[in-house]
Amino acid sequence: MARIAIVGILMLAVTAGALLYYQQVYAYYTQVQAENADVRLINLVTGEAEPILFDNFQAIDADSSPIRYRACFTTPLSLATLTETFVIRDDAEPRTAPGWFDCFDAEQIGADLQGEAIAFLGVENIHYGIDRIVAVYPDGRAYAWHQINECGEVVFDGNPVPEGCPARPESTD
Repeated sequence: MARIAIVGILMLAVTAGALLYYQQVYAYYTQVQAENADVRLINLVTGEAEPILFDNFQAIDADSSPIRYRACFTTPLSLATLTETFVIRDDAEPRTAPGWFDCFDAEQIGADLQGEAIAFLGVENIHYGIDRIVAVYPDGRAYAWHQINECGEVVFDGNPVPEGCPARPESTD
């Protein structure tokens, strides 16, 4: 009788582990269709998000978290044009994507941001406390992800909204 109970518990644990793995890696992600996509960067002069040209767009997102967005695309715009026109983001830290979304290698992008690639502020507060970051390489490869900003870090830790941050909405996405 004890063996049956042990085998049952082990089977339940394996099933629960497999379900948890599936939910974290696959379940909540959806493909973002290219026709629904826009790639925007914050203009240095106006402070407004402006669309840029892009092609070969692939992206995933999930309703379960505002920081699950990842995108890969190309842009014909040169780094010289981009750096003269749009806000650079020095504190960019790409988030790891699921292994099956193989165009996005967060470790490589993070390493390349130390020299080869440049990160730009795509959209500030795309969700409260979350910014969209876009990293561009000299050859036109580009990647985007969502990252918690300074206001979000403070508020999500349960502290009051700091001075200079937008008011916290009733419900944060």
